[in-house]
Amino acid sequence: MDLVPALREPLKQPLKSVLGPATAKVMAEHLGLHTVGDLLHHYPRRYEERGQLTRLAELPMDEHVTVVAQVADARLHTFASAKAPRGKGQRLEVTITDGSGRLQLVFFGNGVHKPHKELLPGTRALFAGKVSVFNRRLQLAHPAYELLRGDGEETVEAWAGALIPIYPATAKLESWKIAKAVQTVLPTAQEALDPLPAALREGRGLVPLPEALLKIHRPHTKADIADARARLKWDEAFVLQVALARRRHADTQLPAVPRKPRPDGLLAAFDDRLPFTLTEGQRKVSEEIFDDLATEHPMHRLLQGEVGSGKTMVALRAMLAVVDAGGQAAMLAPTEVLAQQHHRSITEMMGELAEGGMLGGAEHATKVVLLTGSMGAAARRQALLDLVTGEAGIVIGTHALIEDKVQFHDLGLVVVDEQHRFGVEQRDALRGKGKQPPHLLVMTATPIPRTVAMTVFGDLETSVLDQLPAGRSPIGSHVVPAADKPHFLARAWERVREEVASGHQAYVVCPRIGDEEDDPKKSGRKKSPEDDAEKRPPLAVLDVAEQLGRGPLQGLRVEVLHGRMHPDDKDAVMRRFAAGETDVLVATTVIEVGVNVPNATVMVIMDADRFGVSQLHQLRGRVGRGSAPGLCLLVTEMPEASAARQRLNAVAATLDGFELSRIDLEQRREGDVLGQAQSGARSSLRVLAVIEDEEVIAEARAEATALVAADPELEGLPGLRTALDALLDEEREQYLEKG
Repeated sequence: MDLVPALREPLKQPLKSVLGPATAKVMAEHLGLHTVGDLLHHYPRRYEERGQLTRLAELPMDEHVTVVAQVADARLHTFASAKAPRGKGQRLEVTITDGSGRLQLVFFGNGVHKPHKELLPGTRALFAGKVSVFNRRLQLAHPAYELLRGDGEETVEAWAGALIPIYPATAKLESWKIAKAVQTVLPTAQEALDPLPAALREGRGLVPLPEALLKIHRPHTKADIADARARLKWDEAFVLQVALARRRHADTQLPAVPRKPRPDGLLAAFDDRLPFTLTEGQRKVSEEIFDDLATEHPMHRLLQGEVGSGKTMVALRAMLAVVDAGGQAAMLAPTEVLAQQHHRSITEMMGELAEGGMLGGAEHATKVVLLTGSMGAAARRQALLDLVTGEAGIVIGTHALIEDKVQFHDLGLVVVDEQHRFGVEQRDALRGKGKQPPHLLVMTATPIPRTVAMTVFGDLETSVLDQLPAGRSPIGSHVVPAADKPHFLARAWERVREEVASGHQAYVVCPRIGDEEDDPKKSGRKKSPEDDAEKRPPLAVLDVAEQLGRGPLQGLRVEVLHGRMHPDDKDAVMRRFAAGETDVLVATTVIEVGVNVPNATVMVIMDADRFGVSQLHQLRGRVGRGSAPGLCLLVTEMPEASAARQRLNAVAATLDGFELSRIDLEQRREGDVLGQAQSGARSSLRVLAVIEDEEVIAEARAEATALVAADPELEGLPGLRTALDALLDEEREQYLEKG
């Protein structure tokens, strides 16, 4: 962050003064640390007290561990082996203890001489290695170790109470080697430029940055660590929020054409046709959007709404308002299935109002066109022509909308559906198609906790739709433990048959397609540890559909849908399912977003433990969309006590997406959630935790907004400007990539 010349100095350079070249190379390749500043911001994960040792009784298997312990005894054995046939092989076995348990260390061959001399009974040391099991006992083979020697002057108490920093390390570079490297560069922390304005820092009682860096790497007391972390959290939250506030500020400086609907135009005609009344939430959010559309600066709004809360209706009314005002609206969907679905549902909702320029079209009508990559040449040419002439007021499409060939007559509004699938570059490419920047509405059905919204979507204002429209039915969710209770699975298929018998339809969702390309056995891909543990690949659509058709669902009309089918075939399958000509659709997650078949009442998710919490919630939202109650069955073979089962129980227990997104976030690391929202592959959040530090983030956002309003160029804050440059190079501030 605070990079001044001394901190910008590369760790790996011809001047050997900083670190040895081998250490610098490992740091760059395995930990992403390139400069002195990077290393100073590589904070300890935890601290060992020499007096209070890591418990050997709780060592995790197969993990690299660092323990502090005392040698209980050491024995040198000789043995015969292929390499040393005359009994000259040597093995040193050292037993260490920390009072809670014992652990065996083993050294072989020429590696025994040094530890044999140094690891005498009573010696205390830091040991690091990978925990394995030999003869049913835990052991470390050839661990690296560092003897703990108190200097003459150090009293025993001070020595035993010292806090030893344990750093995030790799097999190639142990924690104490990182600690030594940090010790080498720590004096340069004095030159760190402070990104926080002095008034803010003093007002909140935060320590200066050089002091925080010293205290986090070399704390004398636990209070030092707390001071340092409090300060460094503020840096992370504040610098990120300033970057977002500057982006919001820059957007408010852009000109845009105000778009106000006509009182007797297309929107009014559409509202008159609606067979139902809008919910209070839909009305409120629509007002916020219409207010934004009427201003001379581009709207940037994130619309969060639970699955089925009526976001599409809100977006459609915004698009109609823009068409009323003489502009065009574009809706960007992440998949062809979804783009076709939106096109179908919007033209159905609009009826004759979508038949502009056609016989039988209403007087206020406009044309609604679809544009996807797989369209035939003639249809595509016509769609492009309708856009450039302004004949089409609304276009719905996939990434194909972003291509250079696509020209608009007057693009006034861009609606992006399922934001997390589009980077900012794509949003900006589409926005660049307007003569002036168009207004932007971003929609997501993945509920995002408030702090994550402030961190990841901090450049957007947020609206939330949290009530379901009338007529929506509750969804019952249950976990089906197929391994413990096979009869539960049999009952699940009976339930599907019962629903079909009463005139409804069902989805069966699988994690994999099952053709040659994605078969882990055949694709030569390395299997994940989970696959190994479960000894079988995830269930596949093609296999499951065949088994169901021959077995428990024999006689029902079963079809498959997955992402590698030809787009026309996909559309045909969806149309048949929507028309009720198919009883059961066996699909991958292509149905996760936006598929709307009110007659489908039951969903069985196979290998449900292979999906994330948010994904399960999204999938479940595909049932219960009509007047009949929905049922979602989560099938798993994971044992009762596993984390995966607990996750599924949480999904079954609540329909509140915001609650689930919190659970999801607590179980994953922040970095996954923020995706590439920060610099490069590593999340730049090292001490800030998005859920726990809600207050810090909210306060940092308020401070950042006020600061940028008063001094957009940050003239008086060189330290903050330097920190921003380090967080985002110039382009990255433009393209804070969204996770």
